[in-house]
Amino acid sequence: MLSTRVRSRATRSVFVFGFVLCSAVFAGLVPVAATAQDAATPAKPVTFLGTVQTLSGNNITVKNDAGATMQVTVEENARLLRIEPGQKTLAGASPFSLTDLQAGDRVMARGAANPDGKSLAANMLVAIKGADIAQKQEHEREDWQKNGTGGLVKAVDTSAGTVTVSTGAGGTRTITIHVSPTTIVRRYAPGSVKFDQAIKSTLDQIKPGDQLRARGSKGADGSTLEAEEIVSGNFLNLAGAIQAVDANASTITLTDAATKKPVVVTITPDSEVKKLDPAVAQRIAARLSGGAKRPDGAPGGAAGAAAGPGGAGGPGPSGADHPAGGRGPGGGGPDFQQVLARAPSVTLKDLQKGNMVIVVATEGQTPVSATAITVVAGVEPMLQASTSGSQAMLSSSWNLGGGEGGGGGGEAPQ
Repeated sequence: MLSTRVRSRATRSVFVFGFVLCSAVFAGLVPVAATAQDAATPAKPVTFLGTVQTLSGNNITVKNDAGATMQVTVEENARLLRIEPGQKTLAGASPFSLTDLQAGDRVMARGAANPDGKSLAANMLVAIKGADIAQKQEHEREDWQKNGTGGLVKAVDTSAGTVTVSTGAGGTRTITIHVSPTTIVRRYAPGSVKFDQAIKSTLDQIKPGDQLRARGSKGADGSTLEAEEIVSGNFLNLAGAIQAVDANASTITLTDAATKKPVVVTITPDSEVKKLDPAVAQRIAARLSGGAKRPDGAPGGAAGAAAGPGGAGGPGPSGADHPAGGRGPGGGGPDFQQVLARAPSVTLKDLQKGNMVIVVATEGQTPVSATAITVVAGVEPMLQASTSGSQAMLSSSWNLGGGEGGGGGGEAPQ
């Protein structure tokens, strides 16, 4: 599954465990106020959360998760406190020196904002070391890998508090996930592939066909899991010819072969864009049409081409933090994720009108829009052989769930 989106991209902080980053932590410390003040009214204390970009003396440039920047001037007598990742109060905070602050650290600056709303004089600065955040992310990523599982949702029983998912080769294995009142339930936001933008959700919002990843205590036989945390999402599988490429807007418009309707797909820095080698695409097409067999003699149709037990990874959408996947079903040829991992990456400018593509995406803000997780070009032979088979293969290769032992998804509950 595309859950194996390779550790070579693991440093990209997207699949990244953003839920342990500081937005939630800082939000529990002090209220967040507006970032701009009316020049006609007295300045009120404001709070700005973000990552340190540059430092010069007591001047800091901070960028928040939405991309907005704030020029922060730390006042001479400002209160400087450092906390650990996950800490929600200042009870255990320790003083630090401004000279210890580094680019990449997360900070909460509080003080009086200037009328332009782009700068503030901070009388309080709370920081978390970027290195500590990275270390905590890695530990949590390992926990999702070791104690996580997931796949496609088959059934939801809200009265019993259970979700049944299919996983493994061909989705033939099922796991029953038990949800308790203490289980953290999140859902990917429309148009987002980042776990740290996942929103609080409830069990009744999970539907059959969704992709789901859960972390918790597994039963002895691996068929059940008592969930501590769940993340789910509804993802689109699109295939068709590109009708237009808009480099300025970073979008492609394609006519989906299944619905016959145009869809505007946004390509973000977190999107993976790949192009298959013609010979590779031909071999996959042969499998989809049933004309090839795997080395172990098993049939080579769409099921044979689908991803196998997937390997470990984080729980989020495809992207960073996914080690390479395992072999295909039955130990046969490499799964489609491995094919994608080896395929060269391309950019939007390499895509042209008329190219055939397969896309896995999150739902956009409108029914005719989507945000790409993975775009695969060079798939003409595959779509000619089987549109549905190609889509099924890609969607099974990319998935929040893993294989038998809890293969991962993309963005580690980033």
